[in-house]
Amino acid sequence: MKEKDNKKGLSVAIIVGIIVLLLVAIGDIVVNYVPLKEIFSKNVKYVTEKEVTVTDTGIRDAVSKLYNASVIVEVGSTKDKLSGWGSGFVYKKDSKYGYIFTNHHVVEGAKYIKIVLADESEVEGELVGSDEYADVAVVKIPADKVISVAEIGKSKDVLVGDTIFAIGTPVSLEYSFTVTRGILSGKNRMVEMTSSSKGSSIFQTSGDSWYMNLLQIDASINSGNSGGPLANSNGQVIGITNSKLSSSTMSGTSIENIGFAIPIEDALAVAEYLESNGKVTRPVLGVTMTSVEDAEYNGVTISDKITSGAVVTDVSSGSTADDAKLKKGDVITKLDDYNIKDYKYLKYYLYRYRVGDKVKITYIRGDKEKTVEVTLKN
Repeated sequence: MKEKDNKKGLSVAIIVGIIVLLLVAIGDIVVNYVPLKEIFSKNVKYVTEKEVTVTDTGIRDAVSKLYNASVIVEVGSTKDKLSGWGSGFVYKKDSKYGYIFTNHHVVEGAKYIKIVLADESEVEGELVGSDEYADVAVVKIPADKVISVAEIGKSKDVLVGDTIFAIGTPVSLEYSFTVTRGILSGKNRMVEMTSSSKGSSIFQTSGDSWYMNLLQIDASINSGNSGGPLANSNGQVIGITNSKLSSSTMSGTSIENIGFAIPIEDALAVAEYLESNGKVTRPVLGVTMTSVEDAEYNGVTISDKITSGAVVTDVSSGSTADDAKLKKGDVITKLDDYNIKDYKYLKYYLYRYRVGDKVKITYIRGDKEKTVEVTLKN
């Protein structure tokens, strides 16, 4: 409403605004519909009335389904020295334990883990396993302490534009179990992550870096939301919130509502390893790599016609790459049918395989394309 609007118009707008709020707050109601164009008409001769039934329960039923499965994950060196927290949720339960998903960067380095459940009860958690590259951790608690288990959905069934919501404890423990709502803004976002002593952060310039394939959301998430559930409008978990873009990550550029979550299918695949072995054993090619743009800087000369791929700068003796007869200057362009844009994509796709799997490596040597099949080692 602009300032120049007259008082009559302002009064009408306020009334309409109140109605909209009430429609969100209450369930089934019947209202008399009056077209706004008739209200503002100078020569009103008649008003058309129409009975409309409005149903809007928002996502409260979906939130209720998931709320009691959500937890706070507090971490520290001892029970009396807690230094941080994140979020999480119970994703399954057996006769002995309830299993909780959270992020690796939430529990990284923790000696003690405290789980706070939705009824404010507390219990010590035991780390089952954690994986930095997937940013997934599994914590277990006694089964009799579990209030509820989350229903698991499928991220692949959720479409861009669909309603989603997140539950977590952002910024302060005073805001525990905060619910935020939004839409799925995008899928298959390849987000660059970097290892650091403080966990994984976005768009850093140093350290070991890799890509994660994430869901993009516009629901508000902040520090403390990490590890919490992302759910569809039916209250089924489709992801684990883990990161967001912020002004500090983009050279001061103002950024709002660009958050990310790990697809639940990826998290469950990692959980299988963590539950059985406590860690994920990934295959290793045994190469040092660089980008096409930095090849010359790293002492490698390649054809000007090559615009993408992972450039090999060194090969470890006895490695998978050594078995494949790769050598310095080769440019890897495919793993099976996966196109390799640069070395970070190579790492991302390589981590989809298991040790012992056979894979076809396509590479360019000089101006010739070659393909070799090898068995992946660790």
